[in-house]
Amino acid sequence: MNKKLGSFVVACSDQCTGCKACEIACFASHNQKGNKVAHTVGTVEIPVTPRLFLIKLESNCLPIQCKQCEDAPCLNSCSAKAITKVDGVLFVNEDLCIGCKNCMMACPFGAVEMLPIAKKGKAVSQIGTDEVRKSAFKCDLCSGLENGPACIAACPHDVLKLIDLEDDRKEKSIRAAIALTLTGNL
Repeated sequence: MNKKLGSFVVACSDQCTGCKACEIACFASHNQKGNKVAHTVGTVEIPVTPRLFLIKLESNCLPIQCKQCEDAPCLNSCSAKAITKVDGVLFVNEDLCIGCKNCMMACPFGAVEMLPIAKKGKAVSQIGTDEVRKSAFKCDLCSGLENGPACIAACPHDVLKLIDLEDDRKEKSIRAAIALTLTGNL
């Protein structure tokens, strides 16, 4: 028997307005504990670093998020072993990430970004320099968040949906069986 396929977030691109509520909710949900910015969205020292981002095209917008690949190219390409998979969800450990960008190049969806790291309200500097240290960031489905991904709850237009492929397949099979029964083609 196959083990359960991982879930991921999808967006209906023709309904996205580009409001960026998903980005703000993502940042806020991941930073309220470690960076003490629960009541503000970013600061001069803590830039907004969501784990998803909007792409604006000429005719529409679309949030780009990790698809939580089963055989994840980002995971396979990470020489520092900073990316791990737990219960079908891929995580980046900022402390282990060396910023090599292999995961960015490997991701077929462009869902990995290199962004500044902030700890305890301050930007983390590269050792021996004044440069801000960066790490790979990608969607982790807000694992540990009680109500699921913050981006879905924050979207004012219900553009985002958490997909469970097994449930989706079962629903499609049932619809197909009903359609075949109604048309007498069964």
